[in-house]
Amino acid sequence: MTTGALDSLPPLRDVIRRHGLAAKKSLGQNFLFDLNLAARIARAGGSLDGVTVYEVGPGPGGLTRALLALGAARVVAVERDERAIAALQEIAALYPDRLEIVAADALSLDPAARLHRPARIIANLPYNIATPLLVSWLSVEPWPPWYDCAVLMFQREVAERIVAQPGSKSYGRLSVIAQWRCETRIMFDVNASAFVPPPKVTSSIVRLTPRPAPLPCEQRLLERVTQAAFGQRRKMLRQSLRSLGMDAAALLDAAKLEPTARAEEIPVAGFVALAQALAAASG
Repeated sequence: MTTGALDSLPPLRDVIRRHGLAAKKSLGQNFLFDLNLAARIARAGGSLDGVTVYEVGPGPGGLTRALLALGAARVVAVERDERAIAALQEIAALYPDRLEIVAADALSLDPAARLHRPARIIANLPYNIATPLLVSWLSVEPWPPWYDCAVLMFQREVAERIVAQPGSKSYGRLSVIAQWRCETRIMFDVNASAFVPPPKVTSSIVRLTPRPAPLPCEQRLLERVTQAAFGQRRKMLRQSLRSLGMDAAALLDAAKLEPTARAEEIPVAGFVALAQALAAASG
């Protein structure tokens, strides 16, 4: 890791104190102070040489420093908290033309318009918007998306839902949507003590690598069938799928699924087959 420019930056604790950056619960903030851990996160998606990185919620810039030091060609950092902008500008001054700071709510942005390929998402996501952001990135059209992979921090519970396999209690709608379009893997856990303030839960780093050719189906229909199935996950599919307003038995027959099966038993390919059956039945 090239540390020349980093060495001239003040410690993160000093930055937070100087800019009055006490973490706000309303913004889902927990600042990462361990720069070695930040570097490990930055490397989790592979080499950053020539890569444009999209970072959401940089706060005082711990991970941002690591991304730049490890050779990211450019970092586009989206920060909603105005207090953090001045702290990030100090980093930008040391890396001319390599750090773009966007003062905005990430939920309202279209990242593709700001990025040059190859692009990658690497972020310690604010907990309160982590899942909606992930779903928006999984919903990108056309597919494959503008990013080659996403390395994201979630609460351990959410991470387990993303990677869960059929038969697991954590397996659900998020598992199906994420795994339909991406290969998913928990890279490592992050102890609460790595943050200020420490959250009450363990966090996990998840890597999502877009599949070049996911099984063909319409995402809106895949979301409909998973919502129906998991909305009543204890019931057999022949009952839970009635909420679709279609002949559940005919849909299950077309998808070659057992009517007595429950949602948590059905693999991603099975839900795709259901979405295809729903498309055919809807004309």
